Amino acid sequence: MTKVGRKLCWVGVNASRLLLAATFVFSGMVKVVDPRGTQYKLEDYFLAFGWSGWMPGFLPLWLAVALAVFEFCLGVYLFFGIRRRMTTRLYLLFLGVMTPLTLYLALADPVSDCGCFGDAVTLTNWETFGKNVVLLLLSVVVFRSYRLMSRFVSERNQWTISLYSIVFALVLACYSLYTLPVFDFRPYHIGANLPEGMVVPEGEEEPVYQTTFVLEKDGVRKEFPLEDYPEDTAWHFVDSRTVTVSEGYVPPIHDFSIVTWPEGEDITEAVLADSGYTFLLVSPYLEMADDGDIDRVNELYDYCQAYGYSFYCLTASGDEMISRWQDFAGAEYPFALTDDITLKTMVRSNPGLVLLKGGTVYGKWGCHSFPKVEDLNVPLEESEWGTLRSDSRMMTTLRVVLWFLVPLFVFSLVDRLWIGGKMYKRKKHRDSITNLLNKRKMRKKIVAGNWKMNLNLQEGVALATELKNALAADQPNCEVVICTPFIHLASVAQVLEGSVIGLGAENCADKEKGAYTGEVSAAMVKSTGAQYVILGHSERRAYYGETAEILKEKVNLALANGLKVIFCIGEVLEEREADKQNEVVKAQLAGSLFDLTAEQFSNIVLAYEPVWAIGTGKTATAEQAEEMHAFIRATIAGKFGAEAAENVSILYGGSCKPTNAKEIFAKPDVDGGLIGGAALKCADFKGIIDAWKA
Repeated sequence: MTKVGRKLCWVGVNASRLLLAATFVFSGMVKVVDPRGTQYKLEDYFLAFGWSGWMPGFLPLWLAVALAVFEFCLGVYLFFGIRRRMTTRLYLLFLGVMTPLTLYLALADPVSDCGCFGDAVTLTNWETFGKNVVLLLLSVVVFRSYRLMSRFVSERNQWTISLYSIVFALVLACYSLYTLPVFDFRPYHIGANLPEGMVVPEGEEEPVYQTTFVLEKDGVRKEFPLEDYPEDTAWHFVDSRTVTVSEGYVPPIHDFSIVTWPEGEDITEAVLADSGYTFLLVSPYLEMADDGDIDRVNELYDYCQAYGYSFYCLTASGDEMISRWQDFAGAEYPFALTDDITLKTMVRSNPGLVLLKGGTVYGKWGCHSFPKVEDLNVPLEESEWGTLRSDSRMMTTLRVVLWFLVPLFVFSLVDRLWIGGKMYKRKKHRDSITNLLNKRKMRKKIVAGNWKMNLNLQEGVALATELKNALAADQPNCEVVICTPFIHLASVAQVLEGSVIGLGAENCADKEKGAYTGEVSAAMVKSTGAQYVILGHSERRAYYGETAEILKEKVNLALANGLKVIFCIGEVLEEREADKQNEVVKAQLAGSLFDLTAEQFSNIVLAYEPVWAIGTGKTATAEQAEEMHAFIRATIAGKFGAEAAENVSILYGGSCKPTNAKEIFAKPDVDGGLIGGAALKCADFKGIIDAWKA
C-alpha cells in the first residue's frame, strides 16, 4: 500500500471510530440521565412481545441502567482508544445483534419508535434500522483495522478512565432516579408552555383521537367515549385508553387531558388558562407510588388552600385504588384522571409534582425533593419556588461534561503521582539521569541477555539474584533486560521486583489461545510480569521454520498484550559472501514489521545478528556492525520517518563480549547488545553492561 493509501486508511478508520464513539456516548448519556424513560420503553417492548406476565417487576429498570452504562462506557472506551481489540469486538457483537432485531421491529412494528435516543431524538423503526446498518458497517471497519486507531490516553491511565466511566455513569443514573433527569427533552420541561405545545400550525391537518373510558356498575363493564362520560356516579372508573382515529400533524403535546374524578368533567382548558399557580401531584399508578412523603403532600395541599392555589392529583388508577389512597393517606385534595403514558412523560417520578402558572411549567420535583412547608411560609409570588427557573441546555451540558472531566483529571493525577509511581518504579530507575544526558538521548541504551535453553530453574533464580545484587550496588548506565526460558519467568519476575532489570521471554506463540499443546501465548508471557519478548531469532528461523508471516502474527499479538518486542534480523554466511546482507535484512523487516503503525513500531527494539559470526570462529568487526546498523536505521527512516529511525534502539547480537563491547558500543548507530553465552555468567554480563560507563 502506498503512503497516501495508508494515510487515507488511517483517516477512514479513525473517522469511523469517532462517529461510532459519538453515537454511543450520546445514546448512552440520554439513557443514563433518564433511566425511567428507557424502563418504560422496555416495558412497552415486553408487553408487545407478551413477556410482561413472567418478567420480574424490577428487571426493566435494571436492564435500563445496565444498557445505559454499557453504551456510554463503550463510547468512551472507543473514543480514548482503550483496549482497542476488546472494544471493537464488543461493538461488532452488539450491533450484530441489534441490527437484525431492529429489522424485525421495523417489519412487525410492535411499538411506534425504538427509543434508542430516548426523548432527545425520535426515530421511526425503519430509521433506526437504517442507522444500525450504517453503524454496523463502521464497526466492521474499526474491528478489521483496530490497530490503526490512535490512542488519546496513555496505556498506564487506561484503567483509571475505564473504571471511572463506569462509576460516573452509575452515579449519574442513580442521581437521576432519585431526583429527576438532568436533561429533560420532553415537551413538559420547565419553561414549556403547554397550550403552545398543543397548537397545530396553520394549514396542517389535525389528527383525531378518541379517548375511551372503561367503567363498571353492578358488575357490568362498559366503554364510554369522553363526550358520553355518564353523569351517574354509580359507574366506577376501571381504565382508559386513547387511540388515533386519523393521522395528521402531531403536536408535541397531543394527549394531555384532565377529567375530574368521579364527576367526569373535562377541566383541561380551565387548568391551563388559570393565570394563578396550580400544583399537579402526578401519580400514574397510586398502587405503585412512593408513600414516604404523604404528610408533606397533605401539608402542601393545606398551604395551597391557605393561599388560594389550585391543587389536583392526576392519576390513571381506578376508583378502588383512589379510594384506598384517600383512606390510607388522609388525602383531601381533589383527584382527576389522565392517561398513564402522559403522566409518565410529564415527570419521571411516582409521585412527582408539577407547578403550572398560565399553562407554563414553573417547576418539577421528584418524590424525594418536594418543597417543604417551612420553605413555603410566604406566597409563591414572593418565593423562589414560584419563580420560573430554566437553565439552558448548553449550561446543563457544560456542567455534566465538567462533572465527568474534573474528577477524571484528579484521579489521573493521583494515579500518576502515587499509584503510577509504584507501578512504574523500575522504569524510573531505568530512565536514569545519565541516559537523559547521553549524546543520543532519544534512544534507549539496552543490554539484553538471552539465556536460550540453558540453566535449570534453581540456577536461573540464583543468576538473576546475583545480577540484581551486583547492579544494585553499581547502578548501570543503560537498560538491562534478561530474557529467560518460559519456565523461569514467574520465579525470576519475583526476584527482580523493585530492581533496575527488565524481564523478557525468548519467544511466544503466533496464536492468541486455544488447543495448541506446548505453546505459550503473549498474554501468558505478560501475566508473569515480563515486559519484553524476543522474536525472529536466527535459531527460531533456522530450526523451527519461522516465516515472515508467522513472525508478523507473533509481533502483533505481543504488542497487543503490552509487550515490547526485541526483533532479530541478520544474514547467514552464504548471504554475506554473496553481498546480499542488505537485501536480506530489508526483506526481514518488511515481511514482519512494515504493516505496523508508527505508534506500534515505537515498542520495537531491533537486534542485528550476523549469523555467520555466531559460533563459527569468524568475527564481525565494529565497522561491519556500524555499517549494517546504519543501513537498518536508514531503512526504518524510509518506512516510518526520520523521527522513528532516530528513536529506535538497534542492538548488536554477534558474539559480543566484555573484551569487544566497548569498541562496538562506541559506534553511533549501535545502541547496545543482545548477549548470548556471556549473559550466563554475572561477571561477564556485567562487564558488557559496564562498557556503557567508559
